[in-house]
Amino acid sequence: MSGTSWPGIDGKRALVTGGTRGIGRAIAETLAAAGAEVILTGRDLGRAEAVAEEIRQRGGSARGFALDLDRPEEALEALSALAKETRGDGGIPLLVLNAGMTRDGLLMRMSLADWEAPIRANLTGAFVVTRALLPGMIRARYGRIVAITSVVGRMGNAGQANYAASKAGIIGFIRSLAREVASRNITANAVAPGFIDTDMTRALPEAAREKLLGLVPLGRLGTPGDIAGTVAFLLSDAASYITGEVLDVNGGMDM
Repeated sequence: MSGTSWPGIDGKRALVTGGTRGIGRAIAETLAAAGAEVILTGRDLGRAEAVAEEIRQRGGSARGFALDLDRPEEALEALSALAKETRGDGGIPLLVLNAGMTRDGLLMRMSLADWEAPIRANLTGAFVVTRALLPGMIRARYGRIVAITSVVGRMGNAGQANYAASKAGIIGFIRSLAREVASRNITANAVAPGFIDTDMTRALPEAAREKLLGLVPLGRLGTPGDIAGTVAFLLSDAASYITGEVLDVNGGMDM
């Protein structure tokens, strides 16, 4: 399996949450092509392992791992076991926080449960995963953390107050984390995608897609590969002097 060369990724272990589809899958495939040993997570172990098997068939190194970030305590227990398992074999120095969910609705009609669900999965989930793997990075005095936020975390979006709040929270989380761990040679950055061509956007009515395109100066939706390449850059040695940054990948939609 060959791909773009990203110094500092080859031979290292990388954990990608939400790695079974869309942006997460593209990230997992890109990192495997760059020589990383990828652990990709999903709620469904069978699906995660199926994606990992496809990567292995193309010559990459990957394994699936079941992780449900909607259940933080169970997720922390599973991740702590994984960190202990890999401790004597290089640990997990590369971390991509991609898992996320939406529960859209206008605020005046939003239930407390609908408000809390994206906060728990997107923001608390990022905390849980990072908290479990950070001690290993600190011991090694090396780590690269990249979180996927969203253009709506900067701009807001009607009907997504809960999701936008969770993604804005990711930005504050990453910038605070960057200040805490920089002295240990650990960087923490975020990537803020705009509208990306995934199953979710393909399901939109044509009129809605055209409206979205009208907001993007480059005149097209982004691809999962656009995001994956940016993530690989931030994980690589080429970005070793970048931390606490949020890179917008949105075709100019929010400048």
